[in-house]
Amino acid sequence: MSKGVRAFLFAVVAIAAVVAGYVVSQAGKRNSVDIAPLMAASIPDLQGRSRSLGEWRGKVLVVNFWATWCPPCLKEIPEFVRMQDKLGPRGLQFVGIAADQPGKVREFAAKYGMNYPVLLADMNIIEIARRAGNRAGGLPFTVILNRRGEWGSSESGALDEQKLGFLVEPLL
Repeated sequence: MSKGVRAFLFAVVAIAAVVAGYVVSQAGKRNSVDIAPLMAASIPDLQGRSRSLGEWRGKVLVVNFWATWCPPCLKEIPEFVRMQDKLGPRGLQFVGIAADQPGKVREFAAKYGMNYPVLLADMNIIEIARRAGNRAGGLPFTVILNRRGEWGSSESGALDEQKLGFLVEPLL
């Protein structure tokens, strides 16, 4: 067997191993999350009105847990605003859940032109986020749900437009 053929076969096996690893890791994540409490939660919005994620069933939901004092959150939110404008017409809906003081959140949302619903977390939301996959309890934390309200993925840390696009595009 020539070196070229061996190199080709090695590349094919390596790619298959990477794909298999990704599939197994996603299956493991799916089994370790419980989004039922997140879907059932009643969370106040900036106007004090109680909201539920079920309101947006039929859309691909990007649920982002964040705070005004969180530097990575501040970096990703302007990208989320752009993506809501760009992909909202195709069925993408961002929902921000802020772990912060209501006055600070209102100021921040106005300053950054947040064009999607912003909800105000209480202490229960920490447990809800943990059950949805945020084992470390850090911010930002994002859960992506498909149009049926089923878990698609969970991401700890800041997301940029490119990575988020990769995660949501197949669901749109």
